[in-house]
Amino acid sequence: MDPISAIMISMISAATPLIFAALGELITERSGVLNLGVEGMMLMGAVVGFVSAVLTGNLLFATLLAMAAGMLMALLFGFLVLTLLSNQVATGLALTIFGVGLSALIGQNFVGIPLAGLADYSIPFFSDLPIVGAILFRHDLLVYFAVFMVIAVTFFLFKTRAGLILRAVGDNHDAAHALGHPVVKIRYMAVMFGGAMAGLGGAYLSLAYTPLWVENMTAGRGWIALSLVVFASWRPLRLALGAYLFGGVSIAQLHVQSFGIDIASQFLSMLPYLATILVLVIISRDQIKIRMNAPATIGKSFHPTL
Repeated sequence: MDPISAIMISMISAATPLIFAALGELITERSGVLNLGVEGMMLMGAVVGFVSAVLTGNLLFATLLAMAAGMLMALLFGFLVLTLLSNQVATGLALTIFGVGLSALIGQNFVGIPLAGLADYSIPFFSDLPIVGAILFRHDLLVYFAVFMVIAVTFFLFKTRAGLILRAVGDNHDAAHALGHPVVKIRYMAVMFGGAMAGLGGAYLSLAYTPLWVENMTAGRGWIALSLVVFASWRPLRLALGAYLFGGVSIAQLHVQSFGIDIASQFLSMLPYLATILVLVIISRDQIKIRMNAPATIGKSFHPTL
């Protein structure tokens, strides 16, 4: 396999956890809720998935448990912000801090334990195609599932009545409530979906991308996922494109020096985060576009009236 193909394959793998986490946050924000606890939910998914895989040997069961862990974290967040009406920004930050600490506690006895991880699955016929086959059709099942989820979320948001109601709740929760839609229930479901997807993104890190557990192994990917949602203007297809671009930047630090380019490894390590900052700065300059695409009630508490 030539180096370019190897880089492309690594880029797709690096983008997969970002796609899962960012899709979940996109649905959450489309409902009008801002959850900054993505990093904490990803870490909980990563540690629960890894510990479950080590103890049971069943990777599918471990993945489902990781999604459940992320969903429970999101449910806690939802109870605080949707039922108790706490501040969404402060609660999301607290959720991240809580997830960082709790995941470290749960995984302290599992650091350094080897795990086989998810095996690659080659799609018949397509995987034998020259160049393209190796790049696109020889991945583990979660990579394919990430692509499926991008399509499914796009279809849900823009082609179904339920997606229309979700967007209506995010744009004007008072009007949606007046029409008889259960705003709080819809937001609970969106928040829990976001937690499940963040947990799945974390599970991909510990079960497939680097099949091991290391404290704080998400390394800021939850924050990158949050920025991807804004970068994509709350649209799933743009989000996927952004995730693969960020995945390419992440992988660049592993390959640039191998091409003979003399550059400090510390600079390469900060590239993904530098790219995140630059993207946010560029996007923030176009306030009109942000207001046109962002859910109007995002971050605002809903006070139902009789």
